[in-house]
Amino acid sequence: MLKVKQNLINNKTNSQTSFKSKEDVLFKTLDGGLKVADLFIKSQENLSSTRFIQDTATNWAPKAIFARSKEDFAEMSFLEFLESGIFYFASPLLGEKLFRNKIFKNFHPKDIKEQVNVQIPKKLSEIVKNTEISPDIAKRAISSKAGIVLACAAVPIAEYTLSFAKNLFTLKTFNKSNFNSIANLDKNNNETEDKAQQEKVEKSSKKQLKKAAIMTAAGIAAGGALAFFGHKSDKLQKLSKGILEPGQALANGLEKLGLKNEKVKNTLGKFSLDFDGSYGKLALSKGQLALTAILGLFGYSNAAKDRGKLDFYEVWTRVPLVVFYTIFGGELFEKGFLKILDKKNKFQDLIQKDSLGKISIPSRQQLPEIAKTVSKKNGTQVADEFKKLVKQKTFATAVPYAFSLLFMGVSLSAITRLWTQFRYNQMKKEGSGEINNQTAINFQKLPKEFRAFQK
Repeated sequence: MLKVKQNLINNKTNSQTSFKSKEDVLFKTLDGGLKVADLFIKSQENLSSTRFIQDTATNWAPKAIFARSKEDFAEMSFLEFLESGIFYFASPLLGEKLFRNKIFKNFHPKDIKEQVNVQIPKKLSEIVKNTEISPDIAKRAISSKAGIVLACAAVPIAEYTLSFAKNLFTLKTFNKSNFNSIANLDKNNNETEDKAQQEKVEKSSKKQLKKAAIMTAAGIAAGGALAFFGHKSDKLQKLSKGILEPGQALANGLEKLGLKNEKVKNTLGKFSLDFDGSYGKLALSKGQLALTAILGLFGYSNAAKDRGKLDFYEVWTRVPLVVFYTIFGGELFEKGFLKILDKKNKFQDLIQKDSLGKISIPSRQQLPEIAKTVSKKNGTQVADEFKKLVKQKTFATAVPYAFSLLFMGVSLSAITRLWTQFRYNQMKKEGSGEINNQTAINFQKLPKEFRAFQK
């Protein structure tokens, strides 16, 4: 299922790390529990394979505990590992290494292609306002950025299609398509497989996978064309900016129609599909995360329809909460927790405020410099202040992380499974004729809270 990826964004936006060639010697003074704490902090700020392993394990383990059958365990594991791969590796591998540095950079003349390439991770507004580069380089960088976004449409498409691939995986591996049987809802093993339903699941899954392949190819072709020709046309430049900042483009369009509202404009303007280029490389941004998570929700929902109403119910019981938390909840909780600490005058040497009063905590790499500053102010040992900062950052990081794991991972998984079992038992008691081998959902018979999602 969709997992809590908000930390992926927060750890990047809340702490702008100034990289050093060598790690500060203060980290070598840590031992025992503090060394373990530092490893935890480091893993939270590392968006590479270490973070992939940690996040996948912590999202996979709670669901593995509540697995209802070997089929349920297998398809859940299939989803967890592939989904983590999509979130952690797709953007850097496709956007950064393939399209930016291998393919699209060669669309520009040799004498300027590196100048264009170095602009691509920067925000659209920075490129537009940069007077140190020529208009031609700026236009090429903007159209290349937009082209990469189009080419990387493969990422949300893959997230949408993943549930259909999971259905096909379970069918081909275990010869099962009946969700009631896969979830082991009937403890007497009376659930049977229906050939017609299996054929429907297979046909639907293969159809979606083919559509995904076509759409991905179309996205790559369109992205390449935009990167190659986009600098030659004002209309293509406008299109490029609209792709990168669709919220701003929509707000400007509404303003031209006479619908002027600053709050609406500011809200819409925040939605961006541009990459996060904080570290000079293309990485998953908050807007891309939101789009991918929402498409994933509808992928889960539509794939669940093929396997029966209880699968559909389970998706809409759990996944919307996870999507909301992924997009908004993680950040809101972390900010709220920092505000509580600040209000109680806790961790004043760690918690930082900008000119607008926005609260954040520094990155791991910034702790040594802060420790040196605090030690001078207090007349204390640098090592002691550094250890205190490590303890504080561990606590400020671990509490939101524990909430994600315990509530979104353990509690929600348990509640969802119990609720599905309850629904199944109630349907059996009521003698529902549609409980076994459901091949299609009659949406008129669904509870009213689900009917809005029939499309």
